[in-house]
Amino acid sequence: MLLAIDAGNTNIVCALVEGGAIRTRWRIATDPRRTADEYAVWLAQLLALEGFERSAVDAVIVGTVVPRALHNLEVLASKYFGVEALIAGQPPVEWPIVLDVEDPRTVGADRALNAIAAHALHPGDLIVVDFGTATTFDAIDFSGAYKGGIIAPGINLSLDALVSAAAKLPRIAIESPRGNRSVVGRTTEDQMHIGVFWGYVAMIEGLVARMKEEIGRPVKVVSTGGLAALFDEHTQVFDAIEPDLTIQGLAMLYERVSDSKASPL
Repeated sequence: MLLAIDAGNTNIVCALVEGGAIRTRWRIATDPRRTADEYAVWLAQLLALEGFERSAVDAVIVGTVVPRALHNLEVLASKYFGVEALIAGQPPVEWPIVLDVEDPRTVGADRALNAIAAHALHPGDLIVVDFGTATTFDAIDFSGAYKGGIIAPGINLSLDALVSAAAKLPRIAIESPRGNRSVVGRTTEDQMHIGVFWGYVAMIEGLVARMKEEIGRPVKVVSTGGLAALFDEHTQVFDAIEPDLTIQGLAMLYERVSDSKASPL
């Protein structure tokens, strides 16, 4: 069974994948100081709770945008699972798609993995919107090539900046508006909620519209990330929700490497 690890700026997602299907997934806050031993204790308990033996894991693949976290994840794979971790984007698991940007080395692993999975799942030109620490908008053409995109502050990051910079503003939750959908707030909390939530929806719709205009061909919009489902309830801009897109990209990348090793010379 494959242990796929997506190490993001805010969270690390670990998923067990078997036959291309995600069996289960777990999430832990990203901390580059966390040791391989700490990861192992956490994972051992979760594996046991789900009824899996540690020995069931016979392969590990890691995609990360946090370089400082990589070493301990590699030690986790070798010390506790007895395998050498495959690192997405590094030999022997180079990207199977064209990164058609000025400096391909700057493309985050999560964005390349999203492009791989989205192209495999949805034909044609695509825009992938990923709600993470940052919200990213990526253009993938009909051939699967990554063409570039947009990086915007994530909604929680925007809210943190607003609250930290304005002494009298309270912290509010990012949640789905209920009942009154007025955009004229009657309290400070309402006004903040309207500005943060509906402002973010307007940004998403506006940027996707501009990308579609620039691409100039029919485009399917795919969203992923923890807040994808929340925003999907309040906009018609998304054509598909793929909550596990990055993990799916890791699984597809692993299968590609496995198939190439199994092929006769």
